[in-house]
Amino acid sequence: MVLSLLSLCASEVVRDHSSSPCWLSFVPMELFRPLLEASLSGCRPLAVGELVQRWPERTLRVRRKPAPNRLCIQALLLAVVRGLLDHRCALQVLDLCGLQGDEGGTGDPMGGWSLTVALCTMVLQARSGAQRAQRERKRSSDLERKRDVKRERAGEHTGEEELTTTCGISSEDELIRGVRRRMESERKMMPTVTESESKQEVKEDSEVLVHVRADLFVNARSWERVRGALTTCGPLKLQCRYLRAEEISVSSIRALLALLPQQGLLGLDVRYSNIGVAGLAELLPLLKSFPALSSLRLHYCNLDLRREQPGQEGALKDLSEGLKQLQELRCLSLTALRLPGQLRVLLSSLPRPLEVLELPYLSLSPADLAFLSVSHHASTLQQLDLSENRLDETTLTSIRRLLSQASNTLQHLSLSGCGLTDNLLVLLLPSLGCCRALRSLALALNPLSVSGLMDLVKMAVKMPSLRQLLYPNPLEDYQPGLPEMPSSAQLLDWPLDEAIDVNITSSQINRALKESGRSDLLLTCDLLNYDKDMVC
Repeated sequence: MVLSLLSLCASEVVRDHSSSPCWLSFVPMELFRPLLEASLSGCRPLAVGELVQRWPERTLRVRRKPAPNRLCIQALLLAVVRGLLDHRCALQVLDLCGLQGDEGGTGDPMGGWSLTVALCTMVLQARSGAQRAQRERKRSSDLERKRDVKRERAGEHTGEEELTTTCGISSEDELIRGVRRRMESERKMMPTVTESESKQEVKEDSEVLVHVRADLFVNARSWERVRGALTTCGPLKLQCRYLRAEEISVSSIRALLALLPQQGLLGLDVRYSNIGVAGLAELLPLLKSFPALSSLRLHYCNLDLRREQPGQEGALKDLSEGLKQLQELRCLSLTALRLPGQLRVLLSSLPRPLEVLELPYLSLSPADLAFLSVSHHASTLQQLDLSENRLDETTLTSIRRLLSQASNTLQHLSLSGCGLTDNLLVLLLPSLGCCRALRSLALALNPLSVSGLMDLVKMAVKMPSLRQLLYPNPLEDYQPGLPEMPSSAQLLDWPLDEAIDVNITSSQINRALKESGRSDLLLTCDLLNYDKDMVC
């Protein structure tokens, strides 16, 4: 990436923090953003704090990639709290959506859980700081009022003495009556003042100075902190764009949804929670109160919809009715749920066609794939994940029909671990080649030989839109003893043969890539580091 002259100059300016007093007071408003970006990319937390504390714009959106360093994020959050008392800070909206990185990743980014806890702590600290400042203002006001009363009494007492001396008024009874009248008058005034102060206190307490938008990651350890931040009233108001709930109960998820603003939530991601069919049927009606909700992800949530279970039909009906209420749903991800033969019941109830459909580890039946290939979702899909669903000759026709329907829209496709052999792949390649918009293709953990792999590579280099291909290690690269038709789990665990030079396979692939002139196409077998979003 070629940096602009402005970026290079900004990086040089923030490099030496000792010089910041020389230039910080004279920076024009339009240079704050490039200076902040340079501070984040160069890991200059002190500069980040000073810039954010006096941020001159109403909105601050922090860049997502690469994820900022943990120290920089902490400095940013502390500066937001300090900026509440800084008249130079004009910040009203802080957007940190998508900012979380992978814990322990390169550059020490802050993960989703750590960022959520830090955000909630910031909100609670701002609330405590506002309360302390308010108490100090009230204490100062009370002291000032008492001093005014004393000065007023001293002035009136002096005036009465002068008046007594001048006019000869020496009646002690009249003087006492005058003092009593003043005391009664002040006593009547006190309740009115207290009521006014109380109303002012409530008004100041509920005033929101900065709205904080972020993606929240909630589990059992962070649940209480998140609930406290969402229920508190103070200068910072926390809003959630995407909610990820992990290993918490249905009642906790329900309580969490009740605390969120209804207009801001775009997606819900529930993982490793034993919600079951009844729990999901209980949650889905609550989601219709979020009109902008466009994404629903359920991963390992112990949903078992096998027909032999009692009450199966009623559960399916409840789920179908709940999904029907999600008018804006565009993304549906169901991972490792036992749903064989039930895809029609779930997807046919959705009011609008999906753009993202992820169905890994679902044990999809031929009837499921046949329905999907002719459903109203097929022609609008931009991302499709059918990983770990076994494909064979009986499902090949449905897959080819599905790819034909999605040929103009499909951008990301994953068929990893689907049991594709050389013979099946040869029949599927023409349909894959017709996907004009395809940008990433994942076919890892499929039992292909070197010959089948080269057929795949030759097809990939002819697809002008394709930017990334995740291919499997060929069977010849594994140690002896691998079953004739290995599963994806066996291919993942079976060691590669060290006696075979795996560079031979890489050389053949690179030669085909070089001969095609496709320098914009990434071919990789690195399953752990594969990321389809790199080509977005």
